[in-house]
Amino acid sequence: MFPWPKQNKTKNALSHLQVQRIQQTIARRRHQKRTPDFHDTYGKAVLAKETIFCVAYTATQTGIEGDLYPVGRVTPKEWRDQ
Repeated sequence: MFPWPKQNKTKNALSHLQVQRIQQTIARRRHQKRTPDFHDTYGKAVLAKETIFCVAYTATQTGIEGDLYPVGRVTPKEWRDQ
């Protein structure tokens, strides 16, 4: 548009970069957590419990057994007639 002197272009470019840098710093600080939330406090424990539950459920549904419950494996003794 208008012919700007070279000094003003340089100053404008530098001030624009400084403003951008300040805006980026402010945005970065806004997105930082100040206090731990629920997921920071209990996240790993909940994840571990859910994993154990899912593995156990899948194992029982697919027929993998750990021989902990003998029902179906023990044959009853014959009854004597009196």
